[in-house]
Amino acid sequence: MAGVLSIPAHLAPPPPATGWRRVEDAAVGGCLATMVVLPLIDAGLRVASHSGAGAAAAPLTQHLCLVLGMAGGALAARDQRLLGLAPLSAGLAGRIGFAARVFSHGLAAAVTIILGLAAWSFVQEERLAGNILALGLPRWWIELSMPAGFALIAVRLLWNTAASHRARLFATMLAVAVVALGWWSPVARESLVWPALGLLGLATALGAPVFVTLGGAAVILYWGDRQPLAILPIDHYGLVVNATLPTIPLFTLAGCLLAESGASRRLVRVFQALAGWFPGGPAITTALVCAFFTSFTGGSGVTILALGGLLMPVLVAARFTERDALGMITGAGSLGILLPPCLPVILYAIIANVDIRAMFLAGLIPALLLIALTAAWGVWAGRRADRAASRFDGREALAAIWAAKWELALPVVALGALFGGWTTPVEAAALTAFYALVVVTVVHRDLRFWRDCPRVFAETGLLVGGIFLILGVALGLTNWFIDAQVPDRLAAWALVHVQSRGLFLLGLNLVLIVMGGLVEIYAGIIVLVPLLVPIGTRLGLDPLHLGVIFLANMELGFLAPPVGLNLLLSSTRLKKPLREVTRSVLPLLAVMFAGVLLITYFPALTTTLPRWLR
Repeated sequence: MAGVLSIPAHLAPPPPATGWRRVEDAAVGGCLATMVVLPLIDAGLRVASHSGAGAAAAPLTQHLCLVLGMAGGALAARDQRLLGLAPLSAGLAGRIGFAARVFSHGLAAAVTIILGLAAWSFVQEERLAGNILALGLPRWWIELSMPAGFALIAVRLLWNTAASHRARLFATMLAVAVVALGWWSPVARESLVWPALGLLGLATALGAPVFVTLGGAAVILYWGDRQPLAILPIDHYGLVVNATLPTIPLFTLAGCLLAESGASRRLVRVFQALAGWFPGGPAITTALVCAFFTSFTGGSGVTILALGGLLMPVLVAARFTERDALGMITGAGSLGILLPPCLPVILYAIIANVDIRAMFLAGLIPALLLIALTAAWGVWAGRRADRAASRFDGREALAAIWAAKWELALPVVALGALFGGWTTPVEAAALTAFYALVVVTVVHRDLRFWRDCPRVFAETGLLVGGIFLILGVALGLTNWFIDAQVPDRLAAWALVHVQSRGLFLLGLNLVLIVMGGLVEIYAGIIVLVPLLVPIGTRLGLDPLHLGVIFLANMELGFLAPPVGLNLLLSSTRLKKPLREVTRSVLPLLAVMFAGVLLITYFPALTTTLPRWLR
């Protein structure tokens, strides 16, 4: 199961702040704040003087992504929040549990150390090359964050093995032994590849982070082929400093600011006033507000955790059965992934090399279709609900809209700046983050700038750091697959054995739903999309259509039994048994799958709007 992508700080309070913790949080928050300011300055100068500061602002912002990713990953390791599977070792006690933690943490630290050593070799080469980033700043100074970050993460993985120094010592000894074995293998490397991958899989099941799984697989495969491991940090660096990638932390910051403020209450009030006055209306409210939230937070983790406690009483008070209410909240928590400016859409556009604006337009109608189907199921489920619902109250609706007008304007700010041609995608994301910051600190004063915002900025950096670690190391694994011609072989196999494109698409849907329940969505995009795009191209699929199919199925994967992310989060947030949550969501999962089939077999739903840009 994929690890929780994002948990608002108010739902997962950090340990008491210490001096060093404050320094780390301030450094990460300052890095993110700089990423907000630089694009805004650049855009402002361009509008004012038709010149801009792009020669320095753009590369600095891109390279700050590298620093933010490594520093945020170090924060996630510090707080034991690196994304990973729910560890089997959590249910083990005694010597077996002790051995499981030592093994998983020791092997994870070993992989991290190897990645750090490879990054150090890369930095040394860059230092000799003498490349200048901007304003006379040597590029290798920024790249030094890679080996430093991996080193700090490795130390923290070992420290967090257990509370006892004995466990930490054993894990350290195991890590050193694995690294030494990699350098001085007594047997042929080729014969160790599959056993090593098996041990890595076991460590993953016992709690090793996702980035260790993907990075470790890449290390093992390149090592077995006797290729230099310096390829991995080159891939990592090339992806994380991509010109469009800063949109991810910036839009994430906007979503975290909303989640930490009173925006959720104001938005629930708006949609409840507009749609909650007739039977089934609370279900429409749930679908709309969840989709709105997810479109900015990038994953259903924040949506369910921030809104579940607010929406459950609303549905129960409207006399929805507890099972229907639970299923509605769990299912609606995955809505919005296809809506702009959701982060998976941006990442797919980067990896598949398609225009971000076209991808936003491609996902719009399919997203609205899934929202409508979810709301319709909710109305049907609410047919037994309270028929004595109140009439529409125009005054309450206007009052609710007026109270939430600043939040409701957020999509207009983000998409208006982007599609209006006034800003680049990164500048639009920076403007959105700045707008959200002003709304929550100045307009509504839900957060105090100096007391609360540093915590939210650090929390955002922690979340993004975990994601960027995965993205960087996953690209190395993907490139190994490409070098091994895996996409070409899969495409050739598909052309020979799958004569019907419709049958291929059905199989693709089923496989992706399963993968969506097992693989973290960002890692899935990095690893699977480069494999699927060549196959889709040979079968005549539009990359935009393929992208929407991919993301829609990954969205359903959040609900896939038995380990879909939304099932776990709803069980935790609403304090219900996992079996009960799974049973509650199955009818809605079937309805949403019907929607995905419509999206799959009617490509006009996806391709009509993007034609406006062509």
